[in-house]
Amino acid sequence: MIIWHIVAILLTLVLVTSGFDWHYFLSTRAQALRSLMFPAVHIGGLLPILLPLTLLAFGSLTRSASTCLVGWAVGQAEIIGGLVAAAYKATTGRAHPLHVVGADLSHTFRFGLLRGGVFWGWPSSHTTIAFAMAGTIFTLFPKQRWLGYFAFAYALYVGIGVSMTIHWFSDFAAGAIFGTVIGVVVGKSFLRLLPGALFPAAHFGDS
Repeated sequence: MIIWHIVAILLTLVLVTSGFDWHYFLSTRAQALRSLMFPAVHIGGLLPILLPLTLLAFGSLTRSASTCLVGWAVGQAEIIGGLVAAAYKATTGRAHPLHVVGADLSHTFRFGLLRGGVFWGWPSSHTTIAFAMAGTIFTLFPKQRWLGYFAFAYALYVGIGVSMTIHWFSDFAAGAIFGTVIGVVVGKSFLRLLPGALFPAAHFGDS
């Protein structure tokens, strides 16, 4: 899926060089707006931990192979998403936006190894992981699309929320692309297990 990595990189280039990132940052400094969106930072950090653990625990208690399968799929997608985002951050070293308007840092990248750490920068880990989870759920439940739509609505809130608080817009855009691709790929790989040897009698909704 390297083509989607190229798309994310080119989109980021356009958003940065056109000045969109900086103008978006300036237009989202209203305190009321930031207060409304800041919970996305915490929700995007906690739910990816709680959801797969809850699914695995519930699946074990109810002996539902399909529920456990979803838990493993979501967990794997989130881990891959986090690793991909961290790898890019470790080599791009993008400066994160300040909480107050100051110098334009939207063009600042420190390419190299760990010049900007792996916690801040491009792409947004919150967004990548949220969209990886959403893409997995959307793919695993083709007959319950409302679950996928709800998951993507959550991912969009997280992504837009961090783009108004701790990230640039292009960090969110790239993370959404990376995460969705990861989620779809992982979801398809686990979907093949449903009628296979690992869970021969498992179907969603069955135990």
